[in-house]
This record gives sequence, structure tokens and C-alpha cells, in this order.
Amino acid sequence: MPKTATSRKTEQKSEKASGNPSSETADSTGSSDFVDVELAKAEYLKRRKSQLESIKKTDKKLLREMLYQMVLGRIFEEKCAEVYRMGMIGGFCHLYIGQEAIAVGSMMALRPDDMVITAYRDHVQAMVKGMTPESVMAELYGKEGGCVKGKGGSMHMFSKEHQFYGGHGIVGGQIGVGTGMAYAAKYKGTDQVTLCFFGEAAVNQGMFHESLNMAELWKLPCIYICENNQYGMGTSQSRAMSASSIAKKADAFHMANEFVDGMDVMAVREATLRAIERARKDGSPTLLEIRAYRFMGHSMSDPGNYRTRDEIKKYQERDPIILFKDSLKESKVLSDKDFEQIEQEAIEAVDKALKFAEESPFPAESELYTDVYAD
Repeated sequence: MPKTATSRKTEQKSEKASGNPSSETADSTGSSDFVDVELAKAEYLKRRKSQLESIKKTDKKLLREMLYQMVLGRIFEEKCAEVYRMGMIGGFCHLYIGQEAIAVGSMMALRPDDMVITAYRDHVQAMVKGMTPESVMAELYGKEGGCVKGKGGSMHMFSKEHQFYGGHGIVGGQIGVGTGMAYAAKYKGTDQVTLCFFGEAAVNQGMFHESLNMAELWKLPCIYICENNQYGMGTSQSRAMSASSIAKKADAFHMANEFVDGMDVMAVREATLRAIERARKDGSPTLLEIRAYRFMGHSMSDPGNYRTRDEIKKYQERDPIILFKDSLKESKVLSDKDFEQIEQEAIEAVDKALKFAEESPFPAESELYTDVYAD
């Protein structure tokens, strides 16, 4: 067990989707200056017990792949931070470190033809959806071998082949687009589900409320996933939002909703599977508030002075990768040797991606005039 786990003041019980008997207690968005060790231990053990039960019901091969994708995402983002500081990546760069359980838990519950749209913290999500580390790293480098030929950069990963539709830089802007994607799937009768990711700061945008109203009214197969990392840039949720429960906001539209511990990949997976079942059954949309914590600043240019080191340390003690590793080991699904092999595979994949990005040429000047749409 980690030395300490997260210690936070508790708030009202989280809202749950209809028919879901389980319940969780959401963490407060305010920070504290101490660690309640006994409370931390109890919280950690409760989460481990729940995760162990879920692991028993899941295919071992899938569990290994889930851990690999989480480790790959972490090592990839750490390498991004390193080369960004060296000046190899320009512009904005938003890292996903600490939130890996959300992308892996939700997206690995999808079919390959299901659609995903997200905001600008999109590197790991792109890889989980099937895009190669090489194509993502080359895009970060602005190189021709990137997924959009080096024209999108960090915030605009895209792959029609893998049904990954961005990478959007306007806060909340993708929520309307995701709703439209779900409408298109229903109109064409494809039985596809759309996952639409956004941060908690986007919830204060009008597009969020308009989209949820339309999705419930028209029964669109869209799963809205709020990745609540508790800070909109440098502003804590408690200073920007009058209501602490984001999941509860869906009640206004009579939409199924659920609060999920985003540090637990199995909890994320199971909540997503419930939402997918609703969507495929009758097109019912769902709002999932998945609470996590980003270990880095908002972007590489953010020193993060609005958070204390103690606050960050407390969440790092509940690292989603460590939690998952411990549970897999206790369940005898994977051994220490397996963990070493997974980490080595991820390191080699990232090294290969970096080499590809460095050797890939920059786009030709003529590319300035291609793929440009003007109405």
C-alpha cells in the first residue's frame, strides 16, 4: 500500500445513474495542508477491494493491455515534457500525467468503430484509440509523419481511420460537435456510440447545457465524459462553480449520470460499459463525471504555483498506475517480471516514436495550401 493516500474533505454523495446500486463519496475541490493517515488508509483499502472484485471478472489479456496503455501513456508524456524543455516541441503542450485511467478505462470499452472527440489534452487518448505513438510524436514535432502532417500539433490530433475526431482548442467547443456526431450515427443507423471528453471548466459554457438538453430530448447515443481534474487552468473548481457535483447537473435534463473515481481504471471501465449499454439499447445519453488529478501544470508553461506540494503529493500517493499494478499483483494476474516487461515495451515504443519524429521531414511549403477549407 502507498505510504499515504489522498486526504480530502468529503462533500455530498455523488449522483448515480438510474439502476446503479453502488455509491461513492466525492472529494472536495478545496485543498488541505495535512494528511489524515487513517482516513487515507481506509480510502485506499476501499478502492483496492472494489478494484480487485472487478479484476476477477475481466479477461487477463485485456487487463495486461490496459496496464500497458496506461504505462505507455505515462512514459510518452514524460518524454514529451523532456523534449519540450529542449525546444523540440513548440506551442502549447498539455500533458495527461495522472489521468491515464480515464482514457484507458473508458476507451478500451468501445468498439473500434465507435467515435471519440476530445479537448486539447489529447496525446494519450489518441494512442488508446489506435493511433501509433510515432504518428502522435511526429505531430508534436510538427513533422510530415504526424497524424495530420504536422499541421495540428499538440492540441489537434485527428484520425478518420480510427474514428478520432480531435483535439479541439476552444473550451467546450467539441461538446456540440460530439453531439452532432451522435446525431449522425442515429440518423444513419450505424449503432455507433460517441465518447465526448471535456474538462470541468467547459461545464460553465452554454454549449454544455444546450448539448445535453438536445441529446436527451432526441435520445442521442452520446456519452459525455467530464474529466474533472479539479482545476480549470489555475482556478480550482470551488472558486468557479457554485454546485460541487457536475454529475448532478444532468438531472436538469433527466439524463442518466454517474460520479466515478478517475484514479481507478476498473471503476471507469464499468461506468462506461453501463453507459454504452444504455446508448446502444435506446440511444440514451449519459453524463459521467470522472474525478482525477493532473500531476503536472495545466500546460508546460504553467509553473503550478496555485497548488501546494503537499496537495500534489497526496494525489500521487493514489497514482492510478500504482493502484492498478498493486491490484493485478494481488490478484496474481501479473508478476513483477510481467511488470518489468510491460515497462520495457513501453520505453521501447516511446524511443521508437521519438526516433521516427526526429527523422521525419518537415512538411513541404506547398502543404500550406492543402487541406484548407474555406466557405
